[in-house]
Amino acid sequence: MDLASRYKGVVGLVFGDNQSSNEDGYIQRLLDRISNGTLPEDRRTAIVELQSVVAESNAAQLAFGASGFPVIMGILKEQRDDVEMVRGALETLLGALTPIDHARAQKTEVQAALMNSDLLSREAENITLLLSLLEEEDSYVRYYTLQTLTALLMNSQNRLQEAILTTPRGITRLMDMLMEREFIRNEALLLLTHLTREAEEIQKIVVFEGAFEKIFSIIKEEGGSDGAVVVQDCLELLNNLLRSSSSNQILLRETMGFEPIISILKLRGITYKFKQQKTVNLLSALETINMLIMGGADTDPGKDSNKLANRTVLVQKKLLDHLLMLGVESQWAPVAVRCMTFKCIGGLIDGHPKNRDILASKVLGEDRQVEPALNSILRISLQTSDSEEFVAADYVFKMFCEKNIEGQTMLASTLIPQRYPTARDALEDDVNMSFGSMLLRGLCSGEADGDLETCCRAASILSHVVKDNLRCKEKALKIVLESPMPSMGTPEPLFQRIVRYLAVASSMKNKDKSSTLGKSYIQQIILKLLVTWTVDCPAAVQCFLDSRNHLTYLLDLVADPAATVCIRGLASILLGECVIYNNSNENGKDAFAVVDVVSQKMGLTSYFSKFEEMQNSFIFSSSSERPPQDHKLLTRTATPSEDEIDEADAMNKGNEDHPMLLSLFDPSFIGLVKSLEGSIRERIVDVYSRPKSEVAVVPADLELRSGENEKDYINRLKAFIEKQCSEIQNLLARNAALAEDVASSGRNEQSQGPDQRASTVMEKVQMESIRRELQETSQRLESVKAEKAKIETEASNYKNMAGKLESDLKGLSDAYNSLEQANYHLEKELKSLKGGEDPMEFPDIEAIKEEVRKEAQKESEDELNDLLVCLGQEESKVEKLTAKLIELGVDVDKLLEDIGDESEAQAESEDDGH
Repeated sequence: MDLASRYKGVVGLVFGDNQSSNEDGYIQRLLDRISNGTLPEDRRTAIVELQSVVAESNAAQLAFGASGFPVIMGILKEQRDDVEMVRGALETLLGALTPIDHARAQKTEVQAALMNSDLLSREAENITLLLSLLEEEDSYVRYYTLQTLTALLMNSQNRLQEAILTTPRGITRLMDMLMEREFIRNEALLLLTHLTREAEEIQKIVVFEGAFEKIFSIIKEEGGSDGAVVVQDCLELLNNLLRSSSSNQILLRETMGFEPIISILKLRGITYKFKQQKTVNLLSALETINMLIMGGADTDPGKDSNKLANRTVLVQKKLLDHLLMLGVESQWAPVAVRCMTFKCIGGLIDGHPKNRDILASKVLGEDRQVEPALNSILRISLQTSDSEEFVAADYVFKMFCEKNIEGQTMLASTLIPQRYPTARDALEDDVNMSFGSMLLRGLCSGEADGDLETCCRAASILSHVVKDNLRCKEKALKIVLESPMPSMGTPEPLFQRIVRYLAVASSMKNKDKSSTLGKSYIQQIILKLLVTWTVDCPAAVQCFLDSRNHLTYLLDLVADPAATVCIRGLASILLGECVIYNNSNENGKDAFAVVDVVSQKMGLTSYFSKFEEMQNSFIFSSSSERPPQDHKLLTRTATPSEDEIDEADAMNKGNEDHPMLLSLFDPSFIGLVKSLEGSIRERIVDVYSRPKSEVAVVPADLELRSGENEKDYINRLKAFIEKQCSEIQNLLARNAALAEDVASSGRNEQSQGPDQRASTVMEKVQMESIRRELQETSQRLESVKAEKAKIETEASNYKNMAGKLESDLKGLSDAYNSLEQANYHLEKELKSLKGGEDPMEFPDIEAIKEEVRKEAQKESEDELNDLLVCLGQEESKVEKLTAKLIELGVDVDKLLEDIGDESEAQAESEDDGH
């Protein structure tokens, strides 16, 4: 066979021709005796020898792999009646697939077991043959078959899974082994555990074959958490089936329920003794609980509704009582168990208001020593000597306060300062102390001896209480603490006390006892509290700026080269919050004053660079790429690999801050800091682009000069104001361009040189100036156009009115002429009458004429008077319009000439028409 020939070539290449030929010759003789021996006893002896040599020598494994598989598989296929030969064949096969102890094998040797597994799994018929052996009556045949399949699975997982799926009743046969004798059952359980880790199809078949019932039956039979390692294997198999499948979780919830899992957490017998296996079993059960709390894979569309239902049912089944007993009341429980318990408690109340209320109502203890469960968890978080337990307890308060305004308000209402202890009182001495009083006691502890560990833990919990809750922030701002030595100090606000502790932590950094790794986290946690507290809270900014020393210290901390990148960055964020949330108009405390101090002390370029350094630090840069915490498989063979150890060392070396901050600086806080960074940049640019204050200054040039008329004075004032506005706009444009350049310099300073950046600044200033001038010119042009349109409209109205008046005058003149003509005809007729008639026969013509003339004159005078009144009013309007036109620079005489020309042209056209 070609594969066997290539295999022999590998053997010769690795071990040399002589050694290869010796091993190959010996193995070949044994195989020949097994195949061709006439005496059964001789064949059995040969297979025992073959089994022994293959289990001891890597070279023998290689030699066996080259030609031994056909012989062994032939025995399993054709000699089923000879139980001893079948057992021997299976043990030999198991030895060929099991790696030699690494302590005895050389690192340069080829892994023969891996090559043998690859060779055997190439033929799916071999897997089918092994599965068929599970139906043999001999228990040891079934046992060694399961062990062989497990060994094969370790090296060729995918091929074995595919072969089992394609084999009829393959999974069913394995599930039937769970009902066998104990040693067979345990081996089948281990094999199924490995098979179901990543194979979704196998998981579905296993569940369909009744895995849940069989698993809990075995756990109950073994005694729950006090059981042997088989309980651990059962729980691991259960976890594999539930981890990424909402449907399997729903099936378990609606069939068997969660009671069998919860019952595993019940402490039985002596509760102050936790053996190693019991601890592992409890951790596995807690991992199962945590998976149910998470609700399934992130990609599962029904995850949210499933996890909500799971959390509701788990609390209804009194899970909280068992968790509180295990994590809080059981003082002898291992730290790992308590940490996992707190994680489960936090998960149960995450986004579930009803579960939060149930936790808040829980009380622990007996008789007079009863206290709320939250108080007990707070006491543990403040007093524990293990940092991981503090992080786990802190997670409970984070989940309790997240988007829980009523819960935060309830906790903040208990923030009542107590008498300052004359000695360092133990927190456990008074179980009647309220939550807030205990928290304040923790905040103030450690100042005397410089150990601020408890203070920083209390600060972390307080940050959850005040997060996104303005009412709680203002409540905490009103708290005033008395001095540790009343005779030598005055009371001070809680906010300022915490700022002072930050300074104390900086001064005692070298004596920090908080970390065995030489890395501190006290300053970072206190800064996190201050940053969270100041968000959207101008009162906190005012309280911070009430002391000038605070701003000076914060500037020194930002520029401190001995501080970590994270500390300098968070201090910069806190400094920026004093700008964006500053509503003060008081000189020296407003936003402009803060920016001015930053600019003078360290420069804006250096200040903004702290943001970039922090975002590139390990904690902040890894937050977006940080995967969710994967489950740690609690198997009997789980040991950290060399790659995992090297990766952990690399992470530790790349992080100058304490690793615990990776858990405390959750994605929500990282996102808050990043959003604040952008707001700070924009606000500082805005501050630089606007004047500090509106102050009226009256220079001497604005006074009226002697002998200067009013018109010249107005023109001079107008020119002076235009000049001042132009200068102010140029200065504002320059400040805006410079501020924008400084704000963005941190991002592109690596790619641009000083000359290029200076050129960019000048170009921005010039462009901004040109843009503003163009904008002003456009505005003026639009104003002139509007005035011109208005004047043209008024001129047209006056023109129409003048035409109407002229028409009226013409009509009046025509009427007068007609009257004169009629009068003339009457006079002529009168004369003719006088010449031929007796005057007594006619009336006095002269009297009639005089009367008619008087009446006509009276009517003409009335009409002329009305016309003169109208002309006087219009003349007044024309004078005002003329003054306005002159003020706007329009030539009035020319405009009137144009109007006159148009009127004459119109009159001529009318005459021509007549």
